[in-house]
Amino acid sequence: MSVPSSALVFSTVVTRLRAAGCVFAEDEARLLLSSAHSPVELAAMVDRRVAGLPLEHVVGWAEFAGLRIAVDPGVFVPRRRTEFLVERAVALTRPGAVVVDLCCGSGALGAALAAAVAGVELYSADVDPAAVRCARRNVAAERVFEGDLYEPLPAGLTGRVDVLLANVPYVPSGEIGLLPVEAREYEARVALDGGTDGLDVLRRVTAGASRWLAPGGRMLFETSERQTPQAVETVARGGLVPSVAVSEELYATVVTGTRPLG
Repeated sequence: MSVPSSALVFSTVVTRLRAAGCVFAEDEARLLLSSAHSPVELAAMVDRRVAGLPLEHVVGWAEFAGLRIAVDPGVFVPRRRTEFLVERAVALTRPGAVVVDLCCGSGALGAALAAAVAGVELYSADVDPAAVRCARRNVAAERVFEGDLYEPLPAGLTGRVDVLLANVPYVPSGEIGLLPVEAREYEARVALDGGTDGLDVLRRVTAGASRWLAPGGRMLFETSERQTPQAVETVARGGLVPSVAVSEELYATVVTGTRPLG
């Protein structure tokens, strides 16, 4: 049950949010009012939002690809632009496919793909314990593993993976300080920092991809427009055939690497 709304309460919340710099203050106010169970809880939620906590961490969930994804404090919030990555993966995934979601964070990508394609055999992994705990609330808990990239995955997946989702961190280390406060202060750095040029984690994922992918299997990841040429070269060096797709609407770039048949 949400807090009974009134024009005065709504206006007060909107005023506080707007003063804190929230661009979509009215929309956020409606969400906070519908999520709080008491006036005391509402006040605490507004205080946390005004202090800079991401809205998704305040309410405990994020809307992603039509799903409500649980998002715990400190866990990377799935971005709307990443829905393009899911869209590309859905188009390439057959029913019953073996799917791995590396750097899974909240598990949003895997959850969205599994919701869109029947019978997907999904495995997820992340190095951050908080992310793993969160992902286990969004996808099958027994198939969410904690560890560095491929290391915790069952050995039996070697050479069987049809689709490898890898939403790797790709912000260059020196640019972390330029991110919005919501990201740099309230999301785990390990989910953001891609090393000196932003491609360190991608290089490691790509280096191992051919071993885990089935023949004809595909690895998909998001990157920035600026990093795309280097990302494509990295995919090719890993023995995969690269292709690039761009969504102007979502300002998103997805690179796919396909393991050759034979």
